[in-house]
Amino acid sequence: MMRWSSVLALCVALIALCWGRISRADADPLSAPPRDVGVLVQPWEAKLPPAPSDFQRLEHGWLTVEYPASIRERVQGMVRDLDEFRDRLSEDFGQSALPEALVRIARSPEQMAELAPEGAPPPQYAAGVAYPSAHLALAALQAPRTWEAPDLGEILRHELGHLALYDAVGGHHVPRWFDEGLAIHESGELPWARRMALAEASLGRRLLPLADLDRGFPTDHYEVNVAYAESADFVSFLLRDVDRARFGSLVERVRAGTSFERALEDAYGTDARKLEYEWREGLSRRFSIVPALTGGGALWGFTVVLATAAWIKRRRRAREKLARWAQEEAAMEAALVTAESERAKEVAAAAPAEDPVPSGPTRGIPVVEHQGRWYTVH
Repeated sequence: MMRWSSVLALCVALIALCWGRISRADADPLSAPPRDVGVLVQPWEAKLPPAPSDFQRLEHGWLTVEYPASIRERVQGMVRDLDEFRDRLSEDFGQSALPEALVRIARSPEQMAELAPEGAPPPQYAAGVAYPSAHLALAALQAPRTWEAPDLGEILRHELGHLALYDAVGGHHVPRWFDEGLAIHESGELPWARRMALAEASLGRRLLPLADLDRGFPTDHYEVNVAYAESADFVSFLLRDVDRARFGSLVERVRAGTSFERALEDAYGTDARKLEYEWREGLSRRFSIVPALTGGGALWGFTVVLATAAWIKRRRRAREKLARWAQEEAAMEAALVTAESERAKEVAAAAPAEDPVPSGPTRGIPVVEHQGRWYTVH
């Protein structure tokens, strides 16, 4: 007899699936089209506008960051994390990653467009964009449309992942699913949303063939979610501990000029179709509906609840973060105004005093009158 906990968990899971499909177009963070990689036809001729006068510049070996002065402490604390991120990429690629990178952090999407290379603005929906051929990554402190504060660390890891892969393969072509999947996998972004998208697609038998993603990502909101989730999960599958050396071999073979499809087959000793079949079998075991009917449903339901709670918590933190940044920006501007006022007072106090013009003759001082005013005779 089916336990009530299993029935309840199954109902919660099904409700979550339906609710996700209804609200996905407005709220799902995975629904943006995968076009956050800018293409520069002639990168050596690309002109980069100067940073605003109130920006600061941090140079840290391989990494240069230009950012608003008000977030200086945040940027300094983030550099160490990006060092660790670079080390992890080097380990996964089997070669030194990210020899150099310039990161520009804007206050808003509009300012991010002003910081982009001339003639190559970022997509209007993007909070971050990478220009691999120019070793440039842009990020905004506010998300477009919602104006919430995105996770700056996640954005930068994602965009730097694109730069690192481009360098690792020597600029040779790789499928979009591999490029996007690696950036998402390495950045660690949106794990619950990706898991839910995979669960929906696996249970509903709506997984997209990787061959379709080779030709381009879909535009349908639901399928874009699945495309992102599948791409990241398949890259994770290729990066399993037992295959880590094979992954490095894949990258090196592409760098040497071998086509991606041939490099994948040579590195893993089998073709892409068999690898995809093995990966799909693993998904079926991970997201099987059988546990929900045989006693594991409580775990399923708990996973759904946690995913929902994580999404709510993320949105609340984003609003709080944006408010805190606004306060810091206002405090910085107030401090600048105060400093300018004090400097003006110091200049005025240091200026030599002018001789006062007498309003009338003073006894004992020779003066003359001209057009109704008195002047001292020197």
